[in-house]
Amino acid sequence: MVQTLNRSSNEVPSSERVQRKSEARRLEILRAAARVFRRLGLSATGMREIADEADLSPGNLYYYFSGKDEILLFCQERTLERLLAAVEEARGGSGSCAGRLRSLMSAHVRCMLDELEGATAHLEVEALPEAMRAGVIEKRDAYEHAVRGLVTEGITRGEFGETDPALVTRAMLGAVNWTARWYRPEGRRSVAEIADSLSEYLVRGLAPASGAGAVK
Repeated sequence: MVQTLNRSSNEVPSSERVQRKSEARRLEILRAAARVFRRLGLSATGMREIADEADLSPGNLYYYFSGKDEILLFCQERTLERLLAAVEEARGGSGSCAGRLRSLMSAHVRCMLDELEGATAHLEVEALPEAMRAGVIEKRDAYEHAVRGLVTEGITRGEFGETDPALVTRAMLGAVNWTARWYRPEGRRSVAEIADSLSEYLVRGLAPASGAGAVK
């Protein structure tokens, strides 16, 4: 009986190790795919190109992903899960709305550029088959709604000027998402510098106008 229990207790860590190893390999493949997507474009990239970049045979690649659509889905879902976690932390944190929004926008940029190396795959929702889109769109809308809530809170507390929260939120998200279009890993600015500078610029633009002659 004791031997049986001991053997059973060792099976769980082993299973977890296998799962972690598989997840790590899938992330390596994701990064490889991101490099190819950026270099060749999404439509011109096939599983063979991704396999070559990941140093895998096409057969081994299909062990981890059934096709390019599944890689694209994994890319988008992982990005959105990280963003949703970041916005929940920001909304539940202490400190000013400006500081929390600044941290969130910085995390958004880092999420895309650090892990995906500037690939635009996370933006290509329409490239997914229709059956795969619903969950991605739901998470994307939930993230936008949460960011808008943080902007609205800042307006209510007087930290931000009176404005349309939906419009401002979409403008900010458009700016941070666009970094994936122009970012190059070999460029002179690091991901951290881009994230910090852009987030500071965007949030500073929400500050209330001061002075009698300020533009309304």
